[in-house]
Amino acid sequence: MERKVSEQLYSEAKQYFPGGVSSPVRAFKSVGGTPLFIKKGDGAYVWDEDDNCFIDFCGSWGPLILGHNNAQVREAIIEAVSNGTSFGTPTRAENKLGKLLLVNNRFIEKMRFVSSGTEAVMSAVRLARGVTGKSKILKFEGCYHGHVDSLLVKAGSGLVTFGVSTSAGIPEAFAKETLVLPLNDLLAVEKLLDESSHDIACIIIEPVPANNGLLLQTKEYLQGLRELCTKYKVLLVFDEVISGFRVGFEGAAGYYGIQPDIVTYGKIIGGGMPVGAYAASAAIMSNVSPEGPVYQAGTLSGNPVAMSAGFAIASQLLETGFYETMATKTVRFVKILQDYCHTKGYEVSFPTIGSIFWIAFSKEIIRSAEQIDPQSMAKFKILHAELLEHGVYLGPSGYEVSFVSAAHSDALLEAAAATICNAMDVVFAV
Repeated sequence: MERKVSEQLYSEAKQYFPGGVSSPVRAFKSVGGTPLFIKKGDGAYVWDEDDNCFIDFCGSWGPLILGHNNAQVREAIIEAVSNGTSFGTPTRAENKLGKLLLVNNRFIEKMRFVSSGTEAVMSAVRLARGVTGKSKILKFEGCYHGHVDSLLVKAGSGLVTFGVSTSAGIPEAFAKETLVLPLNDLLAVEKLLDESSHDIACIIIEPVPANNGLLLQTKEYLQGLRELCTKYKVLLVFDEVISGFRVGFEGAAGYYGIQPDIVTYGKIIGGGMPVGAYAASAAIMSNVSPEGPVYQAGTLSGNPVAMSAGFAIASQLLETGFYETMATKTVRFVKILQDYCHTKGYEVSFPTIGSIFWIAFSKEIIRSAEQIDPQSMAKFKILHAELLEHGVYLGPSGYEVSFVSAAHSDALLEAAAATICNAMDVVFAV
């Protein structure tokens, strides 16, 4: 495929932006080659600036559960923009979306809109600290919670350790307010809480860890976290920026039937526009300013264009059978891939939940970050390049998950599966 225009644009972009991008993974560093500059999306397809067409499984990293350029979402955005783009005031659109989300979610009573998933998590952690009067938080290695200073950390050398910053510019003192444990080890969590719960405001987890592979946890493990948090008076925060409205309208909380204390959302509820939200019981949310002492504000929070897009997408997600249909076709698609690779004896598996799937170059069930072999990313690099040449677009990192949308028909998924199977032949021939 020709990539001359993308190459020219990337060369130009490097004069304006660090690494030529506004978010690091877009630079294609882990897969090699030039990042594609996308100019158009429609349904399950995207087109780059060289007019190459791709079946898209990135979906803007998850928000586009209905596919690109959904007619109802597009018309809602156009109607909203015709009245202005931002007012810095309450709007009817904010009320409409808030009511729709709350009425159809048993796990939350009040919410606050913000402008990104990172902002939602930052606000949720501040709220947890404000409610409990405690300062430390516990996260898990392999879970990503945006670029919040205290959460952009990973484990050190011990089983449980103070956070170690993974970015320059984060003071060591900030990182030390975060404790890190491996996923899938309830005994380690209980031991830590038994020793230090008096200092820990909250445990934060992606209930569907989907930023460092798809590290699916068991319901028993998540329920165990809930019970430990209740026992030790520590708040449980579910980061559902990816899983929220993706595995079900009530997210992973509804999927597993587990009540978190605070939930964060993003991605889908903006319909492709920048958005985030955090939510909890009315009692917990009463601590948020102007009702309570926990301050949080944002000029573009509850932006009417994003709210209108969110209402348009959420309304469609509530149609009877939507999530069942999405899960069924995703499982069917993944089964084609799994059956082919099993027949060939390829060392690869395809973890899936709802309409999310991941390509893992291992037959082992992977539930923690330490189980991922960094060497397997060399295989993903070959796969990614081969798929681009044959019209299938995955996110440019083997640690990232992929998404099926409502716009992916069964016939299109079968065609994409055939392409992926052929690409696997190339990967394992090396």
